[in-house]
Amino acid sequence: MKHTLAPLALVIALALAASACAEDDTTTTAPEPIPAGADGATVYQARCASCHGEDLRGTDKGPSQLSIVYEPNHHGDDSYRSAIRNGVAQHHWGFGNMPAVEDITDEQIELVITYIRSQQETLGFER
Repeated sequence: MKHTLAPLALVIALALAASACAEDDTTTTAPEPIPAGADGATVYQARCASCHGEDLRGTDKGPSQLSIVYEPNHHGDDSYRSAIRNGVAQHHWGFGNMPAVEDITDEQIELVITYIRSQQETLGFER
């Protein structure tokens, strides 16, 4: 029985090694620097729009920030701060876990939150 399991174990080990190598081969580039004095819309476009949409309505990578679940009484500003700074486990959507946002300052986080909240107020929430 050992001899029949050995080839299977070898195949599994090689597949795992290949997948680990594939992950190592992917190169990630550092995000573009955000210009000094940028407003919330600029910071949002630079750090959030690729997943949450240029219009805040989401993409195939992340949910809409106009969804009713992001209204302030459900996800307050502290939730945003924590998600941006630390990342967050998937809990409302099927997009996977949100990683921490790289290369963003506390001041820029506040600008992004203010921008998102102003857009939510202007555009309203979607159900």
